[in-house]
Amino acid sequence: MAMIKPFALWLPLLSALCLPARAHTPYLLPTSFEASPQAVISVDASFADKFFIPEVAFGPTRFTVTAPDGSVTPMADVRQFKTRTVAEHKLPADKGSYRLSTGPRLGAVFRSWERGGKVETVRDPDTPMPADARLLQHYQSLSVSETYITVGKPSPGALAPSGKGLEIVPVTHPGDLFAGEKFDFTVQYDGKPLAAQKVEILRSAMDLASQHSVDALTTDGQGRISYTLPRPGIYLALVRHRADAPEGAAAPQYGHNYTLTFRVLAQ
Repeated sequence: MAMIKPFALWLPLLSALCLPARAHTPYLLPTSFEASPQAVISVDASFADKFFIPEVAFGPTRFTVTAPDGSVTPMADVRQFKTRTVAEHKLPADKGSYRLSTGPRLGAVFRSWERGGKVETVRDPDTPMPADARLLQHYQSLSVSETYITVGKPSPGALAPSGKGLEIVPVTHPGDLFAGEKFDFTVQYDGKPLAAQKVEILRSAMDLASQHSVDALTTDGQGRISYTLPRPGIYLALVRHRADAPEGAAAPQYGHNYTLTFRVLAQ
């Protein structure tokens, strides 16, 4: 159903559409951030408002494992449920850090237009835009969620960026994070750093009663963030970025959503 609000009230929202939203943010959560050689690992992928309580399954994307040597393998077993997608995979004997990824998921197409001082936002592609309306936005969501697990000691091989799409590229190893220390990383799009990019870092309460905490940050001129980890827990870093979609896409732009789940230990 279309939603209409007075234009004056909508303006602040329009200016913030590339900023992180609270509702239905994607995530990838492993059952453990540490594993043994040849262990079967398991991850949950979902969209949630409260972390990490699943609400909408991520869907049938190409879940992958990047090994310590940089090789990429599809996850062996992916199952779809109503509120979450579950993927399992047997690791090889190699020790080091593994990068787990959902792969890209294309979602809904959004359009909004202004007409007579009011803004209407629709998701139905068959809804025609009125002839006297002015198009404000037309994009399709594209979501990727990732995390890292480690067998033995952390290693850097799986941290190398793919150079495709929106990514968080760790400088500090995400398998070696402690409260009171800094987590340094770079935000990139198609291999290039994003300066002045908004990033949210959320800490999960991991229970049904408390809400997660949120810190809003901005990358520097080289696309970097240096975040002091306040306390132990499970965290999620969220980046949203709008960019042109390739020719033939369902919309002229993609609304990229990237999340990285990581664990912070006590000193």
